[in-house]
Amino acid sequence: MTKRIAFGLLISLLATISYAQDYPIVPVPFTSVTINGGFWQPRLVTNRTVTLPFDFKKCEETGRIANFAIAGGLAKGTFKGKRYDDSDVFKVVEGASYSLQTHYDAKLDRYLDSLITLFAAAQEPDGYLYTIRTILKDSANIKDDQAGPTRFSYVAGSHELYNVGHMYEAAVAHFQATGKRSFLNIALKNADYLMRTIGPDKLIVVPGHQEIEIGLVKLYRVTNDKRYLDFARFLLDMRGRADKRPLFPDPAKTGQGASYLQDHLPVTQQKTAVGHSVRAGYMYAAMSDIAAIQKDKAYMDALLAIWNDVVERKQYLTGGLGARGHGEAFGEAYELPNDVAYAETCAAVANMLWNHRMFLLTGESKYMDVFERVLYNGFLAGVSLEGDSFFYVNPLASDGKRKFNVGQAATRAPWFGTSCCPTNVVRFLPSLPGYVYATKGDNLFINLFLTNQSKLSVNGKSVQIRQETNYPWDGNVAITVQPKLAQTFTIQLRLPGWASGTPMPGYLYEYVNTTAKTPVLLVNGKPVPYKIENGYARISRTWKPGDRLEWTLDMPVREVKANEQVTDDRKKVAIERGPLVYCAEGVDNGGQALSLAVPAGTTFRPLMQPDKLGGILSLSGQEAGKSVTLIPYYAWSHRGPNEMAVWFGQMKPDR
Repeated sequence: MTKRIAFGLLISLLATISYAQDYPIVPVPFTSVTINGGFWQPRLVTNRTVTLPFDFKKCEETGRIANFAIAGGLAKGTFKGKRYDDSDVFKVVEGASYSLQTHYDAKLDRYLDSLITLFAAAQEPDGYLYTIRTILKDSANIKDDQAGPTRFSYVAGSHELYNVGHMYEAAVAHFQATGKRSFLNIALKNADYLMRTIGPDKLIVVPGHQEIEIGLVKLYRVTNDKRYLDFARFLLDMRGRADKRPLFPDPAKTGQGASYLQDHLPVTQQKTAVGHSVRAGYMYAAMSDIAAIQKDKAYMDALLAIWNDVVERKQYLTGGLGARGHGEAFGEAYELPNDVAYAETCAAVANMLWNHRMFLLTGESKYMDVFERVLYNGFLAGVSLEGDSFFYVNPLASDGKRKFNVGQAATRAPWFGTSCCPTNVVRFLPSLPGYVYATKGDNLFINLFLTNQSKLSVNGKSVQIRQETNYPWDGNVAITVQPKLAQTFTIQLRLPGWASGTPMPGYLYEYVNTTAKTPVLLVNGKPVPYKIENGYARISRTWKPGDRLEWTLDMPVREVKANEQVTDDRKKVAIERGPLVYCAEGVDNGGQALSLAVPAGTTFRPLMQPDKLGGILSLSGQEAGKSVTLIPYYAWSHRGPNEMAVWFGQMKPDR
């Protein structure tokens, strides 16, 4: 057996570990799905060949990696950066581990081994790992007062537990990629130390930035040790319980109050989305894990209420979360400003993680509708086509002058003092194939439409699926089904909300013109009837090798209006086509975008432009006798700072 074949078998075995059947619906691992063309393949290649090495280089240049060597006594120097910089290194390692699972690279494998040697050296004998404190030791030397004077003395701001949460995720990914326990053992040693220190009869704390809870669930899945799951549950259940713990965050010190940390109420009593949007999204994802594994109705009820609050009142058309720069936070109901929208790229990642879990819990397509909207708009805008510059925030309007991107630029920047977003991008993209398919018994869910070849199992029997599509530029999806032998099962094809007359779940946004052709479904060239259930077209039949399913979704250009209570969008429209939100940039429109108006009923002509912005379909229309050009929102700001707008004033058509 060759080394490469053995490695592949190992990956297939280990990949199944992380998808413990705790959710009623089981995602098909990304290692079983190969994106081999279409819209997403070049983006995944860019992430692997450009963004990944770029992020590692930046971590080296900024001292993030050196901090581990210094903490471990392997190099001389002092701490550089911020208290949460350890987490960036862990996130890039996680992304690199995902990359190894699909594109093995011996050099990268060795490089990760060298980093893990540094992590092991930086870990203190009892398991504690936090380079800023290990290096500076005496609290008088720690200039970052939110790190706290001693261990866990200020977990509301220290990021001690946030950092190691990302370490747990990276360690599990590395173990699954290589079979090596070197990193996993570091993570388990740290988690075991924390459980000896923190707990019901020990120190009672609440992490200021949620993330460790997600990581602990992954440790539980890979070890089957219920202690890690119980610890995650404990950290969640202590929120909003000031009477149960002595170290309640000081609102005066956070400058925000307990709601900023989602610590204002017990999690099961929280019904609205408040506070820091990234922290919230990670918490909701972890709560979904608990709701699934422990079949907890109180957790599920809270999640449903919060989700409804978000989609009905607090989510941008692009899927972005976080209206306020101050606190990177949700605003009040219907507070959705465009030019100062925060909509952090990290919040987009958290939103996708949460919504995918909600789908796995319920089997309802509306959660994947939100996922798709975020993916193509609020998330994808966060990284340049070249893969080496990023948006921290994603506004829906820009004057081309204000340095909205964390004060650095009016366009994307290569790195930030707080670089959570570039490192979140690099870990999410290689995992994208794992969101395409899912199974439950004899049901195969097809959630995302992208060109791929997959090997999966339905009811314990092997099936290959091949998807071919030019999505999102057109709605034609061809799916070839290849069971080993004739097999009876149900394919559930997601009917996107945009294809059935709803921009997003709820009533926050609606189409002005809702007319679209009924989706057409063919099997082996012949129309077949189908039932819509929970947003999926169900086709139950005995599938034979080579059966071909064709799913055709009409993609008219649509005008969108917001709920009248969104004052910033009142009497305005946005333009969509398929899953894409469009915008105007000044560079295409005589230097102007913010002042553009779109007459009611304007006809936009789609134009495929393969040589523009990596290949886009633009929209061309007329405004007051002048041509108006719109491009996909994700593609804006690649031609220098200039005006941009998603929402346009509307006037009556000329008569």
